[in-house]
Amino acid sequence: MTIAEVLADAKEKMHKAIEVAKEDFATVTAGRANPALFQKIPVEYYGTPTPLEQLASLQNQEARVLLITPFDKSALKDIEKAIVAAQHLGATVGNDGSVLRATIPELTEERRKDYAKLVRDKAEAARVVVRNLRRTSREALDRIDAVGEDDIKRAEKELDTITSASIDAIDSALKLKEAELLEV
Repeated sequence: MTIAEVLADAKEKMHKAIEVAKEDFATVTAGRANPALFQKIPVEYYGTPTPLEQLASLQNQEARVLLITPFDKSALKDIEKAIVAAQHLGATVGNDGSVLRATIPELTEERRKDYAKLVRDKAEAARVVVRNLRRTSREALDRIDAVGEDDIKRAEKELDTITSASIDAIDSALKLKEAELLEV
């Protein structure tokens, strides 16, 4: 591998880590029903945990109500059970035999603070991923033999810059999500 390849690989993987963090943030509710909240809920479907987004269409019916229409009506009970089991949502589920209506409760101040803490934990996990990618890339740079020490030092500085930018992006996404969660 060349220095450019190592740096490009690190940049791409760190960008993906930022995107995953933002998707994780979207799964934490701010008192409104959002299909992203439910997409990743694992549903036991024929013995296999399957993301809800693969089993049903998700539509906002009202501000706090999400309409869940299963593609396979036989999965209705399993989907209902999975949503009830996802306690971080606190959703109540109504089943009319063909669709589900998941209602998100109003958030209390205490619940908002719990969600803000959860989002901070998710951000820290994303930062750890970025730091691990940095360490792996540094090790890859150290294994490159055909270049001089100065080139490696320059590459390490550039890698540190990429890492800092990635962590800053995670932090800014965290601030936006915390502001959204704590807004009454």
